Amino acid sequence: MQHHQISEHWLTAFTPKIIFVTAAAITLLPVVPPPVALLMGFALAQTTGNPFAAVTPRITHWLLQLSIIGMGFGMNVHSALKAGQEGFLFTVAAIAATLLTGALLGKLLGVDKHTAHLVSCGTAICGGSAIAAIAPVMKAGEKQISVALGIIFLLNALALFIFPAIGHALHLTQQQFGLWSAIAIHDTSSVIGAANKYGEEALQIATTVKLSRALWIIPVAFITTLLFKTDTGKIKIPWFIGIFIIAMLLNTWVPLVQSLAPLMVKGAKTGLSLTLFLIGTNLTREALRGIGRKPLLHGVLLWVLISIGTLIAIRCLV
Repeated sequence: MQHHQISEHWLTAFTPKIIFVTAAAITLLPVVPPPVALLMGFALAQTTGNPFAAVTPRITHWLLQLSIIGMGFGMNVHSALKAGQEGFLFTVAAIAATLLTGALLGKLLGVDKHTAHLVSCGTAICGGSAIAAIAPVMKAGEKQISVALGIIFLLNALALFIFPAIGHALHLTQQQFGLWSAIAIHDTSSVIGAANKYGEEALQIATTVKLSRALWIIPVAFITTLLFKTDTGKIKIPWFIGIFIIAMLLNTWVPLVQSLAPLMVKGAKTGLSLTLFLIGTNLTREALRGIGRKPLLHGVLLWVLISIGTLIAIRCLV
């Protein structure tokens, strides 16, 4: 009887971990695209849960950065510079419009000023990375940070499925979709996932424009200190962008790296699938319930307005 109880206890304790590890391993298979990996993670969050919740955020953070660096080995400096120049004006206009619209919507809906600004920064620049960088500068509370992150992660998950479908329905070119996804999707992981699904050229443009957009964390952080009248805190500069640029330079001019590039890019795409799976496992019922209706409405309206506005501009000008 005692042996039976021990066996039952062992199964109860280890089954969620076995399921989690097995599901994570499945996402590494080439037949599993990033959107499916995200859905698997989300399904797991709603059923067995994430038994490694304490460590997955840190793993996700590093895995995403390594995947982005790996993508750099599949890009050429000349095409990247061209994409960056084309996306610069769109990026500046979109960031300014998003921050202003976010502030106005926050006031109209009665959303806490700190939460509204965090969601606006996440929408304007690079999702969770921007929130993590801006939060200490404006001395945001834990609840405000978790609400903003919850909104951004939820909308990122939707974008991964919605954007490619809209792009195909509107017959957007690879260039148009690459620009649009880089500007209108919050997190780099979902930008790369959506653009990768759309096409190779869209992926290269989206990745380059998105990473150049991430550098706007620095000026926006300084603006935040003025708006919230706080002392300038420690600003987290996305260092991995520098390594991404080095990877591009090596792939452009070093033949040995060029021969290894396809393998590195393949590994980066596999890493992205695992990253999105881990992100999905954080979208638990508790996390979704804790968001609140007004902040969620603020995030959705802001995202829809910016997505439509940038789409119209890109279709007219590109």
